[in-house]
Amino acid sequence: MESKLFEKLKLSLEPVAIYYTDELPDDLSQMKEGKKICVGVCMVAAANGKSFYFDRETYEGCPGGAIGIGFTNAHDKRFPLECLLSTGDEALAQLGKTSPFPMGRGERFFESPEIAERWQDVIGKMDTVPQKYMIMKPFSQASKEDPPAVVFLFANPDQISALVCMSGYYRGSIVSVTSPFGAACQSIAFANAEGKKEYPQAVLGFFDISQRNSLPKDQLSYTMTYDFYAEMEKSVEKSCLYTDSWEKLEKRL
Repeated sequence: MESKLFEKLKLSLEPVAIYYTDELPDDLSQMKEGKKICVGVCMVAAANGKSFYFDRETYEGCPGGAIGIGFTNAHDKRFPLECLLSTGDEALAQLGKTSPFPMGRGERFFESPEIAERWQDVIGKMDTVPQKYMIMKPFSQASKEDPPAVVFLFANPDQISALVCMSGYYRGSIVSVTSPFGAACQSIAFANAEGKKEYPQAVLGFFDISQRNSLPKDQLSYTMTYDFYAEMEKSVEKSCLYTDSWEKLEKRL
């Protein structure tokens, strides 16, 4: 699928189309079946031109990745995630729990396991997708006749500035983009949740510093439903992308 929006933004990585389905194309391969894998890293791989799918029944990546994909909203209770997200081995000792690997000082995203559990409780209330498979492929391989459920891209501050400006073009809304905290891949799940709202917002993400090293330092993710994307695509030639202000920024992309 061609996109005036993406062409005008001069993105360095290709936008990615996400599909949910119960039937797979014959020419698509699974992403490292039976191996532990980071969905955030897979997002970067898709933006570099790879196409692949995840199978709900054989997915063996981290529990947070299963949530990001939309297959579940529950963390594996056997794994003390609340300790990893907070003070690591210190929290394990306090709670008398064990971990399959040393946590060190933990990720320190939350002050304590108890506070980390508040975040987990919110995640646990999110809807999941019913389909068996999730497909990631370059947006150029998508079509209007078979549009994706979700689109994500990686962009630098100038490009994100344009996307944020354009997000309210037909709405007049002050807040059209949200930036919730989660694992790098969980912007996908947040975008799925936005798609159920009357006025969905785009999701700015990939803030997870434990996965930031898999992405160029000047890039963040911008994830949206296809309808949200289509709204912006329709506005391109009338939007701020055809102004002197954008022309000045465009020269340094």
